Amino acid sequence: MTTLLITHPCFLAHDTGPGHPERPDRMRAIDKALSGEAFAGLVRAEAPLREDVETWIAEAHPRDYIEAIKEARPSAGEEAVRLDPDTVLSAGTWEAAMRAVGAGLHAVDAVMARRASNAFCQVRPCGHHAESARAMGFCLFNNVAIAAMYARKKHGADRVAVVDFDVHHGNGTQDIFWNHKDLFFASTHQMPLYPGTGALSETGVGNICNAPLRPGDDGRPFREAFESRILPALKDFAPDLVLISAGFDAHRDDPLANLALVEADFAWATEQLAEVARKQAGGRLVSVLEGGYNLAALGRSAAVHVKELVNAGS
Repeated sequence: MTTLLITHPCFLAHDTGPGHPERPDRMRAIDKALSGEAFAGLVRAEAPLREDVETWIAEAHPRDYIEAIKEARPSAGEEAVRLDPDTVLSAGTWEAAMRAVGAGLHAVDAVMARRASNAFCQVRPCGHHAESARAMGFCLFNNVAIAAMYARKKHGADRVAVVDFDVHHGNGTQDIFWNHKDLFFASTHQMPLYPGTGALSETGVGNICNAPLRPGDDGRPFREAFESRILPALKDFAPDLVLISAGFDAHRDDPLANLALVEADFAWATEQLAEVARKQAGGRLVSVLEGGYNLAALGRSAAVHVKELVNAGS
């Protein structure tokens, strides 16, 4: 089987404004990185705009929250709306957000039906900071958490795991999963750092595994955290489906944090997670883009991540 790449031109229309790190050029950087001959075998698909998308969003977010975001969105020609100092709604944001969620649903459909070995959702806005009823940290709806809920309800996946290696803790995913023993969330992240969550003591109902890293940590403590905490807990959970919140802002060149990972570290982590998926989840793996704000580092990191997905699926 093959690796599925899901994206859409509308992600460029989510306009966060001048100087915002989560900008449309992030998509262009990944497009360029994945345009070479090495990625010719990718199956490419457009992120769908599904009629039922709000129904599935409501598995992770209250209906009144969804309506509040919808009502706050500006029309074409109107100024963008700031939900907080970091999180922006422009005229193009709603479609982008709906297609970002739709990408995760489409990826889960393809992987669960064995039409693809695995998938990478190249989307924006990102989602892992979106709590059940709160937009924050560039995020409106929690793409990966919604995909997990969808996999359980639509496809009967009993146990779904999310592993997040973004430099910022995925507080939103943790919040949504907190009381669900059949949903697992694990995270490596810099601490202290925005959003201030992710301590070792935050364990939910035994389904949350945090592995905070210190400012300045490089690939060695990152890999140690994976090997000592993340991977054993993931294997013990025995997932039917593995989802990745793939943020690349732990790269040493990223401007928003102070970890010092390099491309080889992201490739290694992807390989490790794909191996768990192969042994315990029939290879079923879906990756969803989160952060990464140095364009060159983002492109290179996404490329090695997708390359490892291709290797795992071949």
